[in-house]
Amino acid sequence: MHSVIVLVAVRMLKNVMINNDERINEINESLRLIEKKDGLVFGTDAYLLSAYLPKRSKTVGAELGCGTGVISLLATAKSKCSRIYALEVQQEFCTLTERNIELNGFSEKIKVINKNVKDASSKDTEGEVDFVFSNPPYMKADSGKANEHSEKNIARHEVCGDINDFCACAKRLLKHGGYFYCVYRPDRMADLIHALKNNDLEPKKITFVYPNSSTPPCLLLISARLYGKSGMSVEKPLFIYKDQTTEYTDDFAKIYETCSMEHIK
Repeated sequence: MHSVIVLVAVRMLKNVMINNDERINEINESLRLIEKKDGLVFGTDAYLLSAYLPKRSKTVGAELGCGTGVISLLATAKSKCSRIYALEVQQEFCTLTERNIELNGFSEKIKVINKNVKDASSKDTEGEVDFVFSNPPYMKADSGKANEHSEKNIARHEVCGDINDFCACAKRLLKHGGYFYCVYRPDRMADLIHALKNNDLEPKKITFVYPNSSTPPCLLLISARLYGKSGMSVEKPLFIYKDQTTEYTDDFAKIYETCSMEHIK
């Protein structure tokens, strides 16, 4: 979907290398983010997932498929946990995330792990974690037109792991009763729910995100609890724009301002 997150160019870097095919931008929470010029960019799905995470400052989390590391950076900047293990299968993105961590002064709080979700275990995260979060690939490996850039193809298509692999990894990393948070596409909701329940992750809360009130949902946010009891609440729908305008709704503006969804009731 079209990104609604505004990026502002930044020119100064301190002790962090930036390659010719990269750019650095200032994003929400005064963070600086190095991105590939022709690669994936920070967008609404990543930001909403960071806002969806509750603030529990003493917890330990893990991100599955961190890309540039932006969601882990935002969660750390908002003190949503004490430490994050950021897993990423692509070595190039691991290096990029490590530079973003260093650039923002979070080297003591975020650790990057170069590993496929199919192979990761709690040994990689130095023990079971309190919560896991992910913006996983949402297109089947054989669907759509494969992107000419392999990094984008892997990030968007289930090349290195499907949604069941991501849910299975979350189960291996989580403590009993821990939570898995995910942003996904509504047209694949059935696959997501099946994968969650197949891995003992009981869906507890779901929020549908709409561009406006006259369009179908473009995203969904879901939380699931490992070995949780049956029962899921469907939350108030989130509309990004006021009808027939490019002005944010009050709810979305508040999320953009606070990086939190706790105010939406």
